[in-house]
Amino acid sequence: MNVLIIGSGGREHAICVSCKKSTEVKQIFCMPGNAGTDQISKNVLIDLDNFKEIVKFVKKNKIDLVIVGPEKPLVDGIVDFLEKNKIKVFGPNKIASKLEGSKIFTKKLCEKYKIPTANFGIFNTSQEANDFIENCKLPIVVKADGLASGKGVYICNQKEEALIAIKEIFNGKFGLAKEILIEEFLNGEEMSFFIISDGKTYFPFGTAQDHKRVLEGDKGKNTGGMGAYSPSRLENESLNNKILNKIIKPTLKGLEDLNTNFKGFLYAGLMIVENEPFLIEYNVRMGDPECQTILPKLKTDFLKLIKACVNNNLNSINLEWYDDKSLCIVLCSKGYPDEYKNNLEIKNMENIKLNQNEFIFHAGTKKEKDKILSNGGRVLNFVVRSDSFKNNREKAINLINQINWENGFFRGDIGYKVID
Repeated sequence: MNVLIIGSGGREHAICVSCKKSTEVKQIFCMPGNAGTDQISKNVLIDLDNFKEIVKFVKKNKIDLVIVGPEKPLVDGIVDFLEKNKIKVFGPNKIASKLEGSKIFTKKLCEKYKIPTANFGIFNTSQEANDFIENCKLPIVVKADGLASGKGVYICNQKEEALIAIKEIFNGKFGLAKEILIEEFLNGEEMSFFIISDGKTYFPFGTAQDHKRVLEGDKGKNTGGMGAYSPSRLENESLNNKILNKIIKPTLKGLEDLNTNFKGFLYAGLMIVENEPFLIEYNVRMGDPECQTILPKLKTDFLKLIKACVNNNLNSINLEWYDDKSLCIVLCSKGYPDEYKNNLEIKNMENIKLNQNEFIFHAGTKKEKDKILSNGGRVLNFVVRSDSFKNNREKAINLINQINWENGFFRGDIGYKVID
C-alpha cells in the first residue's frame, strides 16, 4: 500500500513508524512531515488548506490510503472532500469533527443526551460573561469555543483572571469568537480515554495521562502537552464500563441522530471524581503526546487496523497490546509556550543508540543540508516502554541528556503521581 500521513508533529512521526512496521506498507508519504519522518518516508510540501492540490498529489502518486493526524484539516472537512473524490481516508467527517471544532456543540450534545459533564453557561458578549463572573463560585473554567491547540482553556482562581480570559478570547486570541463557554471547575483527576471506530464497531484504544502545564508540579501555563504516560493510574474495569456506557455510547448515538457516524480515533478528555467520569472535552484524533505513548504498546499491525476501519470492517481485527507501561517526555524550545526561536541546530542525534522499546519521535524539527533544526515549540518526544514507569522516566531523561541541547528544556517530573 502507498500511504499518505497528513501532519508534522510527534503524533504523525509515531503513526509513520507504526505504518513502517506493517507487512502491508509499500511507500509512505508525509505532508509536510518533519526531520524524523524524512528518515523513513518522503516528505511533501503542500499547503494543508489546499484540498484540491492534495487530491491531485494523491491521484498522481497512486495513494491507497490517507491518514489525517491533526485536528484542523478534519474540522475543515478534508475527509468529506477526499471521500467525494473517491479517496480512502481515515478520520471523522466534518459534522463528527464538530465534537472538537466547537466546545459549545459538544456541551449541547451532553445536555441533550444526559452525558455527565461540568455545569456550564454560553455567552455571546464579554459584558454578559463579565456579569456572570460577578456571582460565580471560584475557581471556574473559561474556554474559547473553537480550536486553540490545547491552549484556549483558562482555569481561573480569581475573578480578575476570569475577566482577563474573557477579554483575550473575545479580542480574538484564538480566532474570531462569537460565543464563550464558562463552566464549573471539577475537582478530580484527569484521564485521557481513546476509542477507534469504523462508524459501526468501536474498540477502546488505551488510556493515558497528559501533563499540560509547562512547569513541574503541573504549574504554569497550558501547553500542547509536556509529556504523558499510559495506562492511566485510574484505569479499572468498572470505570471503563461507566465511560463507555455514560459517555461514549450516548455521543455516538447523538451523531447517529444527526445522520452521521464517527470513523477514526475519538479521544475523551475526562475528569474522574470518586470513580465517576465527567467529560471535559473531545478530540477527534489521537492526542499528542498521548499517541506517541500509546502506539508503541500496540501489538496488532497498525496499517491493517486502519485499513479495516476505512473499509467498515473493524470487527475482523483482533486488537492486541503489550502488557506494560509507557512514558513520554517532550523536549521543548526555551521560551515555549510563549516566544521561542526556530532554526536552532540539534546536534548529537546520530550518536544516540536506542535500545529495544526506546523511541525518539520528532515533532517541531526540519532537515536542512544534513542538519536537524528546531521548527516549533515542542521539538522531540522521548518514549520508553517497560514494566516500570520509574525506569521509563530515568531512561527517557538519560536520552535527553545525551543530546544535551542547550536551547531546550523539559519537565523531569512526568508521571510523578504514579512514580514519586
